[in-house]
Amino acid sequence: MLVIRRDLVDAMVEHARRDHPDEACGVIAGPEGSDRPERFIAMDNAERSPTFYRFDSAEQFRVWREMDRNDEAPVVIYHSHTATEAYPSRTDVSYAGEPDAHYVLVSTRDPEQYELRSYRIVDGVVTEEPVEVVESYMFAHTGADDTPDCP
Repeated sequence: MLVIRRDLVDAMVEHARRDHPDEACGVIAGPEGSDRPERFIAMDNAERSPTFYRFDSAEQFRVWREMDRNDEAPVVIYHSHTATEAYPSRTDVSYAGEPDAHYVLVSTRDPEQYELRSYRIVDGVVTEEPVEVVESYMFAHTGADDTPDCP
């Protein structure tokens, strides 16, 4: 199950709407080993395409290095689908290289509402998972390591 704060969902949807009709993409980093998305990182779609996304390799290298320095991991890897449902394409599955990440898809095909779904993709196997949107991790059912969002 993906437990994610509403402000992070809103940021993904806003990014997807802003980049429409091209696919938007990015990462939400979290503390290494926590499975808790915290830091939203919008990235550029190097393809600038309505049907395909690819992280710019230099930007991806920089972002992943920054996560390493901060003891973070890519908890969520997201992108949008502009004309189809929020389900991973064969290309999406072939590029899924982070087995511990939640792969979130946001469909912006309907201008009035969005569809958001999350998947685990490991060794080419796609498994949809429930998404729980919370206002704060402090009150979410995330286990014994609950901590307030403030420092």
